[in-house]
Amino acid sequence: MLFFYFYHVKLDYLTPEAIQAFIQSALLEDVGDGDHSSLASIPEHFHNKARLLIKGEGIIAGLEMAEHIFKAVDPQLETELLLKEGSSVSYGDIGLEVQGPSRSILTAERLVLNCMQRMSGIATYTRHLMGLIAGTKAELLDTRKTTPNFRLMEKWAVAIGGGTNHRFGLYDMVMLKDNHIDFAGGIEAAIRSTQTYLKDKQLSLRIEVETRNLEEVKEVMHVGGADVIMLDNMSPELMREAVALIGDSHQTEASGGITEETIAEVAQCGVNFISVGALTHSINSMDISLKAI
Repeated sequence: MLFFYFYHVKLDYLTPEAIQAFIQSALLEDVGDGDHSSLASIPEHFHNKARLLIKGEGIIAGLEMAEHIFKAVDPQLETELLLKEGSSVSYGDIGLEVQGPSRSILTAERLVLNCMQRMSGIATYTRHLMGLIAGTKAELLDTRKTTPNFRLMEKWAVAIGGGTNHRFGLYDMVMLKDNHIDFAGGIEAAIRSTQTYLKDKQLSLRIEVETRNLEEVKEVMHVGGADVIMLDNMSPELMREAVALIGDSHQTEASGGITEETIAEVAQCGVNFISVGALTHSINSMDISLKAI
């Protein structure tokens, strides 16, 4: 059963259709016209059982995805989840057991591990950063800095780790960054044009505008129409000034070069959101394996 909620937040992108489209594309890439290693070496009627072994520490993610993959590869495969999605794990824990046709277990193995290893690494780092900003009002956001064709899994892993998904793609929110502003001819031109476009297209999308200094912050506030003001690569001192200036007129997002060494100080500046690209582009995968029993 696919869960559509994590921490009471609906994940609109997690539809059965999206999950199955990802799985079929990934299997086409990996299996092609057949898993010839398994087909050649194992008789068709053989059945076996295997378990997922955790060989690291952190937050487990992707158990439900593994269940979907096994079922997509072969409906005869039966999976028993032994841990809860998002729970803390340590070396030696067993995440799930799967039984059924031996060939099918082996065909599904690599896709299951690729998803779970990376998803667990992302969930683990997300939970770590969440702990560093605990006690502040800041929400931790992911970004679009994801692996091509793997965004669904990476965003899902952030949610499992307790973080908040930012926009999923270019279509579900307007973000006017420095290049948009420069190409458009300035902040006011970019915002005015965006407002006209959204009205003409009858789109109801939030607007976020990137700023690099207090003058740009003031301009966004003067023009109006934005929902979120991004404070990009600002020092903590400048960020505190910007947050005080903005008050409750807009939500604020800190972005740019934020690390685990600096994130706590950034959160203490009073921003609503902190976006960290490293959640999805610079993580260490968890060591997980699937072993016959």
